[in-house]
Amino acid sequence: MSINRLNRNAKISGVAGWLPDYVLTNEELSRMVETSDDWITTRTGIKERRILKDPSKATSDMGANALNKLLNKCNVGADEIDLIICATVTPDMLFPSTACLIADKVGAKNAFGFDLSAACSAFIFALDCASKYISSGQYNKVVVIGADKMSSIVDYNDRQTCVIFGDGAAAVLLEPDDECATGVIDSILKIDGAGGDYLKMIAGGSLNPASLDSVKMGHHFIYQDGKTVFKFAVTKMADVAEQIMKKNNLSGEDVDWLVPHQANLRIIDATANRMNIDSEKVMVNIHKYGNTTAATIPLCLADWEDKLNKGDNLILAAFGGGFTWGAVYLKWSY
Repeated sequence: MSINRLNRNAKISGVAGWLPDYVLTNEELSRMVETSDDWITTRTGIKERRILKDPSKATSDMGANALNKLLNKCNVGADEIDLIICATVTPDMLFPSTACLIADKVGAKNAFGFDLSAACSAFIFALDCASKYISSGQYNKVVVIGADKMSSIVDYNDRQTCVIFGDGAAAVLLEPDDECATGVIDSILKIDGAGGDYLKMIAGGSLNPASLDSVKMGHHFIYQDGKTVFKFAVTKMADVAEQIMKKNNLSGEDVDWLVPHQANLRIIDATANRMNIDSEKVMVNIHKYGNTTAATIPLCLADWEDKLNKGDNLILAAFGGGFTWGAVYLKWSY
């Protein structure tokens, strides 16, 4: 097969989500840290989140569960997968990659793969990357997984962060659309490393390796300057969603669905308002799952799959630590 074919799109052929059974409600969080259901709901829109309680299970287990569900649903064998891209900020370990561990767990013996780290924007970055592998003509079955066990890096004594995050995973299968009628149409992706001071995990990398002091100081948990992150997220996510619409001559009426990263309901509302999109065309499940980081957008696709029609115009938009942000214009394929 030639690897020089550039006249085909990458379409989503299937999507599947997987969530842990344990539900951590606002009421239960209120017994762990000084907060309340009203305080959390008013500021974030979150009512509950899922937590992977089994200490022997990790991000790769959630990703493998989502992928197995996807393969069964699409009637595709694991040995048919050409590439696995795992979007995550909570890898099982620094190496081997979570993609390698997932491939082993599902029996994807013919695939290569890698992790992509872009925090809450990781899924759309990975989706765009995967689409290029498809459009090149080199690969025909590419899986993108968004999976994060955020409970593993959350300090449940920190009210500013513990109320926000949950665990979850979802996977999509991308295949060629030789007619270029559907699939990934366009993207705008951005990073700004100056934002790293406001949302980060201080220790665990080569700059601040794990030590007794780093553990005692809580530097292996998420650090977030909430006000600064909120300010940037509201602006950048709305900006890039509007930009991709203008670039592709789309109005609010032309967009069938906004698929936003589920970080904060106020950020979602601001983005929809900027795009002039009615609220009934916005996918929102933050109240059920919280912020599952790289998993939020594909979990939305899984939740709304039955409501989507072939040819629907979708705008996927996200903002994350780094800072990272971006938007993808996608035409639904089935």
